[in-house]
Amino acid sequence: MTSVDFDDVSVHDVSRHFGRRRAVSRMTFRASRGMILGLLGPNGAGKSTLLAMLATLLRPSSGTIRYGTLEPSAGPGLRARIGVLGHDLFLYPELTARENLAFFAGLYGVADTDGRARAALERAGLDTRRDDPVASFSRGMRQRVALERALIHEPRLALLDEPFTGLDDASTEALLSRLRALRDSGAIVILATHDLDLADGLLDRALFLRDGRILETATTQGGLRSTYRSVIGREIGR
Repeated sequence: MTSVDFDDVSVHDVSRHFGRRRAVSRMTFRASRGMILGLLGPNGAGKSTLLAMLATLLRPSSGTIRYGTLEPSAGPGLRARIGVLGHDLFLYPELTARENLAFFAGLYGVADTDGRARAALERAGLDTRRDDPVASFSRGMRQRVALERALIHEPRLALLDEPFTGLDDASTEALLSRLRALRDSGAIVILATHDLDLADGLLDRALFLRDGRILETATTQGGLRSTYRSVIGREIGR
């Protein structure tokens, strides 16, 4: 598979309709290498729909998305540079954690799939459980394996939908460190989360979304929760 690369992702005037319902309405923003961008908003704000379009799994009804100079139609070379963690973890419960990660590494053409899988599980703090079936794991443990699945091929763009779901304090701290390391390596990380306290110390920028629209863009420097309440509350009060 031919490898491609890009330095930024740009979204221009993007909308997505499902029949008469407008899930995303005329969104415009840009994210570049070494950035963690947060999508913040209540349920139904359009976060998951936006992530699906960025993952090239869903086409915009209008507007454009570019990965550097590439369009979503660039094909498997582009998709090989994108990692996705959604609500569905896409793990095979009957396989072991190591077998799951080695399988997905193989799909991406990664060399030494077993070695890459073992290293990923060590990062996730699950090395001692590598040969246990995923069916025996807790939700938090499965979430950690799924994150490594999304990152097993070292993507340029990581798209994460509620990545902190089901994690205990130790796992949360490990994930925060993992995301900061991704940023330091030059990855573009875009994540949706309801956990404003965690986001406050993590995000470089935040998009505040409601009803499929971007209400405000902010560079985070603390006080994210109060900004969220102000922005979302102001919109509700209209």
